[in-house]
Amino acid sequence: MLGLVGGIALLALVILPVVALVVRAPWSSALDLLGERSNRTALRLSIVVSLWSVVLSVLLGFPIAWLLARVEFPGRRLLRALVTLPMVLPPVVGGVALLVAFGRRGLIGQWLDRWFDVQLAFTTAAAVLAATFVSLPFFVVTVEAALRSSDRRYEEAARTLGARPSRVLRRVTLPSIRDALGAGAALAWARALGEFGATITFAGSFEGRTQTMPLAVNAALDADAGAAIVLSLVLLGVAVAVLALLRERWMGAA
Repeated sequence: MLGLVGGIALLALVILPVVALVVRAPWSSALDLLGERSNRTALRLSIVVSLWSVVLSVLLGFPIAWLLARVEFPGRRLLRALVTLPMVLPPVVGGVALLVAFGRRGLIGQWLDRWFDVQLAFTTAAAVLAATFVSLPFFVVTVEAALRSSDRRYEEAARTLGARPSRVLRRVTLPSIRDALGAGAALAWARALGEFGATITFAGSFEGRTQTMPLAVNAALDADAGAAIVLSLVLLGVAVAVLALLRERWMGAA
């Protein structure tokens, strides 16, 4: 009985919507649609924004994951909850939070504007920041779990032999969690590539500057449903590829 219910749910909520996209896609003009300047620009911008987001997620996320996994301090559970909050927070709320923090009149943005003449909101940098805000937790959660479960005896042995902390990190710790680093980065990249709510709220939807693929899909829904479907299939293909790669290569599942 449970298997039947699960099968119906899978068919109705997962398989049928995907099949509908494939069936309704204008395959005869798909290449022409992808070749349009606005769509090429959106795709290129999505790649740039998502890759910069991954770089920031790795650079900022690893120290956070290390802190949560290896350092005992009061309030660690609260900090972990705050770090993972963007995973359950409505993206548009995250965009509003970024806007009131880094907007021109925001808590921090007003000082960036006054002291350095830097305005983040509604720029490509804002799109990167929004994507990082929602994707960073995926990297942190993955790497923290790996750090907590890794065998620390090898690190202790290396320190006993006189290795400096930086060398232990470089030669022992990082290689031992290499798969988790890759998986976390891939998940963060896929999430950044599909980000919509925080981006449109904090960065807006300006062609060539902040209009990434998800925003282009939203814009195309009114003007050209066929283009929206084709762009959606591109994002769907990327998501499936990332999940398959994670499962087969890093998670070691059949």
